[in-house]
Amino acid sequence: MSTASRVCLLAGLLALTGCNNDDGFSDLDAYMNEVRLRPPGKIEPTPTFKPAQTFTYSAANLRSPFSRQIRVDQAGRQQGSRNVRPDPNRVKQYLEGFNIEQFEMVGTISNASGSFALLRGASGVHRLKVGDYLGRNDGRIVAITATEVDVIEIVPDGEGAWLERPRTIPLKEHSLVETQQ
Repeated sequence: MSTASRVCLLAGLLALTGCNNDDGFSDLDAYMNEVRLRPPGKIEPTPTFKPAQTFTYSAANLRSPFSRQIRVDQAGRQQGSRNVRPDPNRVKQYLEGFNIEQFEMVGTISNASGSFALLRGASGVHRLKVGDYLGRNDGRIVAITATEVDVIEIVPDGEGAWLERPRTIPLKEHSLVETQQ
């Protein structure tokens, strides 16, 4: 064995004997003995928390502040009719829970039972026929063509009556899907 390797071996042994010091944990042992000799104490009860005050969001049926506001000319304003009103007894369809602005027409499909519009929105593509409803304003589909879907919505006129408002959902460009089954 060379002198250099003997020196390294001796230095390593000295380092290991330095780690074997039993007096290094004497303070920790003393503290643990002190804790063990203490009389058992009371455990504090968990704190009680006040429940958060509930809040009900009541503006869900109002116009979105991010959609374009419709200017109303008071002189040429259309008067509502007392004969037109939404049917409160009609069972609501699934797509009536979403704003009509989020739907876009992506195509049409036809089969023996008729022609259907394909609308994308509400986390998917939906097949709708004339007479189906969508949107929060009782929007009923009245016509389906290859390029658009015509919808009539029933909206309040602000004076206690109701208006029928036509709306068109155009075919989204570059998404033509026309299928015969």
